[in-house]
Formats: sequence, C-alpha cells, structure tokens
Amino acid sequence: MNLSIGKWFEALIDWFLANLGWFFDGTAWLTSQIVGGVEYALVALHPLVIVAVLAAVAAVMTRSLPVTLFSTVAFLLIISMNLWLETLSSLAIVVVSVAAALLIGVPLGIWAALSSSVSTFVRPVLDLMQAMPVFVYLIPAVFFFGVGTVPGIAATIVFSIPPAVRLTELGIRQLDSELLEAAEAFGAKKGLTLRDVQLPLAFPSIMVGVNQVIMLALSMVVVAGMVGAGGLGGVVVQGVAQLDTARGFEGGLAVVILAVYLDRVTGGASSLAGWLRKAKRLRTERTAPAPAAGAPGINADAAVVH
Repeated sequence: MNLSIGKWFEALIDWFLANLGWFFDGTAWLTSQIVGGVEYALVALHPLVIVAVLAAVAAVMTRSLPVTLFSTVAFLLIISMNLWLETLSSLAIVVVSVAAALLIGVPLGIWAALSSSVSTFVRPVLDLMQAMPVFVYLIPAVFFFGVGTVPGIAATIVFSIPPAVRLTELGIRQLDSELLEAAEAFGAKKGLTLRDVQLPLAFPSIMVGVNQVIMLALSMVVVAGMVGAGGLGGVVVQGVAQLDTARGFEGGLAVVILAVYLDRVTGGASSLAGWLRKAKRLRTERTAPAPAAGAPGINADAAVVH
C-alpha cells in the first residue's frame, strides 16, 4: 500500500489558496506595512543615535558596564563593516516575529497551564513543531505568501512559538500550591490570582521563554534569507552563493553580535523585574503608617500578664 501523504498535503495547500487567498494577501500586506514601519523608524535615525539608545537599553536592563561597552563597540563594528542597514532590517524582522510569536505563545501557555485538557492537546503539537526541520517551515510559507520578507517572518513565527508556550506553562504550573490556596483564602478570584500571583511569580520562566523565542527567531534569519527575506540572512546567503568568504563571515559575525546583545538584554530583564519588585516592596514598607501605640501585640506593657 502506497500512501501519498505528499499529495494530500499539496491538495490541502491548494484548498487554502483557493478559499483563503484573500486572507493570505491581506496578512502579507499588513505584515509588510508593519515591518516597513519598524524598519523606517530605525533607518530614519542617525546610526550613532541608535547605537546610543541600544547601549542605554543594555545599561538599564543588565546594569553591567562590560555588557554596555560590548554593545557600543560591537554595533560600531557593524557600522564599520557597512552592514548597518542590513542589521536594522534583520532587527525589524526579529522584533515583528518575536512580538507575534509571544502574542500567540504566552496566552496559549497560560491556557495550557490552567487547563489539563488543553495541555494534553498542545504538547504533541509542540513536539512536532520542534522536531520539524527548519527548512520545512519555508515550504508552506512560500506557497501562501510568495517570495520575500513575509514568508520568512511567517516561518520564523511558527518556528519560534513552542518555547513561549512551554516555559509559560511550566512557570505557572511549578508554583507552590500553598500560595494559590492562600490567595483563595483571602477571597481572590481566579483572574485576580492569575494577574497578581501566578504571572508575577512565573515571570522569570516566561522571560526565559522570551529569550529562547528571540534566539530561535535569529537562527531563522539566515534561513529566511534563502527566500528573499533580505537583511543579514541575505548577506550570508549571497556570500555562500558567490563563494565570497569575507562577506559571508561579516554577515555571520553581525548575526552573532545581534544575538549576544538580545540574549544579554532579555536575560537582564528578568533580574531587573525582580529588583523592581523588591524595591517597590521596601518602599511600601517604609511608607506604611506606624501602628497605633495601643495596638494588640505592639505595646510591650499590654503584653505583661499580671
């Protein structure tokens, strides 16, 4: 028996194109406008201004002088290699792809954490998505959106969703059940418990998921360059196609610099959030009104047993 699974897949693609072509055309147009807007906003500013902003973000997020100096020198190196516009193009693609992946992955991870049936259904789908070779994602993307930036973004979004779902679910599920019981004992409803207890405590795990999503999105930059996505991926692909070792190495080095920068910044965001919560708690304790002098348990004289 010969199962022509490939033919079934081809028929499914043809059905989508015939019945939902308007949807893919609209999505492609909207995505192009968003990416173009982000890229235009980045290109409109002077390169040194953007370098200063990126260094300031690194300083605030990581509170580390070496990381800040590395960011400054590394981006100046990219400018000296004449890859600044390509870097901004790749950064715009990564920003849009990561934002879309998180908008899908984080809510889905929350839903899976709160519902065992959803988790049971989602888990094998995520396993399949993570086991799929990266080039396979480009096949339907090219069929649906043609060649260019949009299919690269679509493939990047699908490829980078699983870590956001898994680590969001893990962060919520591994919380101490006694904390949830204490919140319920004080009369907090499920929505309030999720917002004020579960999500803040699961934030470090969620940020690890964000970090992994960014790394996967950057790993797709070069692959997406094969379908005309441009940016640094296009530089690397062009270097390979033309056997231009120097240009290919410079493009790869720029990708590494961008990856290291985003990794350090997102890693620092988790610790920064914890530091801000601690500072807020200490500030609240300082500004809290002093208890009344005759309050039970405070006045030492009142505690003396006669």
